[in-house]
Amino acid sequence: MAFRVAGTSDQWLSIAKIFAAETDVHGSVISVGNFDGLHIGHQKIIRAVVDGARKEKAIAAVITFDPHPLKVLRPQAAPPLIMTIEQRIAGFAECGLDAALVMHFDRALADLSAEEFVRSVLVETVRAKRILVGANFRFGYQQVGDVDLLTRLGKEHGFAVEIMAAAEVDGEPVSSTEIRRAVAEGRVNEASELLGHPFALTGSIQTGAGRGSKIVFPTLNLAAEQELLPAQGVYATECVVGETTYRSVTNVGVRPTFDGHGLSIESHIFDFSQTVTSGRLEVRFWKRLREERKFDGADALKAQVALDILAARQFFK
Repeated sequence: MAFRVAGTSDQWLSIAKIFAAETDVHGSVISVGNFDGLHIGHQKIIRAVVDGARKEKAIAAVITFDPHPLKVLRPQAAPPLIMTIEQRIAGFAECGLDAALVMHFDRALADLSAEEFVRSVLVETVRAKRILVGANFRFGYQQVGDVDLLTRLGKEHGFAVEIMAAAEVDGEPVSSTEIRRAVAEGRVNEASELLGHPFALTGSIQTGAGRGSKIVFPTLNLAAEQELLPAQGVYATECVVGETTYRSVTNVGVRPTFDGHGLSIESHIFDFSQTVTSGRLEVRFWKRLREERKFDGADALKAQVALDILAARQFFK
């Protein structure tokens, strides 16, 4: 079954059509959540969803939300997201899911009662046979719904509820909140351990001032789409250009040696001789090498960048 995504103004009907088209499957095994970062805890739940669906000849699916509910309910408290919705969807497909329903979160959805969410979405739209959620799962108007209510409603409507234990690293539960903190502080290696994959920025290649290529090292500049950015500094990274992944070193900062203004994300790609001025770029962050700092001039900066490149090459070895 090819992976499918539903999520438009007629979002509930659109995924119902997906289910109607699959005559050889019977309902769905599903999870519901924001899944920001698709960290190892999310992956644990999704693996269980896929395994359960295969055993029951059901569709393996998730329901997620865009924008993040807090952006609508309490914008001042909304976290910077680890992933774009496009990254999440790609991650769902890589995890082996059959379908994802991306529900547009607005006031109308926020005002839906817990009972109506279950009836309209989980029962009538995705025909849930089993729902897998974490112990802290909340749903419905003012988040009055919890796992106890979901379990009771499941008995009424004929679906089972499975409460999944949180994934842990060093005895601590994995959370998107801790990952955001690690990335913001530059601890991208720790974030990668919790994510199960490197933190990655995506976006378009933009034209820079050109000074780096003339007097230091050539770079590709990224206009990042993510809300969450790593702390300013120099990182051992990988860059995905087209279909090819290259090792690289990346500076996140304001280029103080050149009295730069505004944050830039510049990557020097190893063994890369192409001239690229546009297109898509993904930068995967593996380790922070040092803080960004101001040098006495271009020669001093060039000498340090050479050391950064050496350090990054050694890291990848």
